[in-house]
Amino acid sequence: MKRIGLLTSGGDCQALNAAMRGVVKSLSVSGEDVEIYGFLNGYKGLIYANFRMLTGADFSGILTKGGTILGSSRTPFKTIREPDENGLDKVEAMKHNYHKLRLDCLVILGGNGTHKTANLLREEGLNIVTLPKTIDNDLWGTDMTFGFQSAVDIATQAIDCIHTTAASHGRVFIVEVMGHKVGYLTLNAGMAGGADIILIPEIPYDINKVVLAINERHRRGSLFTILAVAEGAISKEDAALSKKELKEKMKSYPYPSVSYEIAEQITQKTGQDVWVTVPGHTQRGGSPCPYDRVFASRLGSEAGRLILDGEYGFMVGYKNREVVKVPLEDVAGKLKSVSPDASIVKEAKMLGICFGD
Repeated sequence: MKRIGLLTSGGDCQALNAAMRGVVKSLSVSGEDVEIYGFLNGYKGLIYANFRMLTGADFSGILTKGGTILGSSRTPFKTIREPDENGLDKVEAMKHNYHKLRLDCLVILGGNGTHKTANLLREEGLNIVTLPKTIDNDLWGTDMTFGFQSAVDIATQAIDCIHTTAASHGRVFIVEVMGHKVGYLTLNAGMAGGADIILIPEIPYDINKVVLAINERHRRGSLFTILAVAEGAISKEDAALSKKELKEKMKSYPYPSVSYEIAEQITQKTGQDVWVTVPGHTQRGGSPCPYDRVFASRLGSEAGRLILDGEYGFMVGYKNREVVKVPLEDVAGKLKSVSPDASIVKEAKMLGICFGD
């Protein structure tokens, strides 16, 4: 008998259900007797023993369902060692509940912060297998995360829709794309949507270069311009500040986000009105695209194999088009960013896309 715990932590995304389904189906098909305990609302469920027994019926029909049937929440790693408001030691509570249920393994689906805590639990002696979930695609040790391609599709759709109205009215539009501190989502959606200017955190922008690109398009007869701007995009001036200086500046930041600052600067320098569109959390929502359904199922299946073989302490990743196992200690605390010298950036520039540098 295998007793397996499941939890999803951090921001939700598409294909979480597909990945869990992959784990459970692979264990079931093996013929192994399995009990599945689903912890509700992320690590909080493990801390406070909020769980329910799951059966095969719980995983039927969820391949195409977005979100997570277990619920999710954020439990910041930086406070995981701090007692809760009632003095409860959260790490000891998680260990206690793991052992009380006599779990053989805990399968954790999440992003960067989630993997830090997962690695901590591994260091505390628990058997852990993780799956890489995030629309940001910023997890070290894997070329791809599930949720990313679905988010690219949605962000691209937003740019596509803006394209028609921008062309009809000869306007400058900014589409602000999610992605936290990295630019994978903006870069891919921007290229797929035919954005003229792409601004990502890894390449600090010069607003004068951005304006120059807009004016050059206008001079060539293109009366509209579309900018795909990452929510974490940063100017060269701000990038030159220390963390302390930037934090102090942001205390009195007058804009809802960087896109609105860029829009105002473009208007000041060109006299053109600029419209900002923020798809926001729509990029996390809806059904997973076919790619993510297949991808998450593959990762889940491999997680099942690791459990059956007793191989713990790994994240199931994807390298060079193959599913691989990556030691958790190699993943935790590392951020995967877009290299300014990456071939995709060079190729985008060859297409005439401006990055503001």
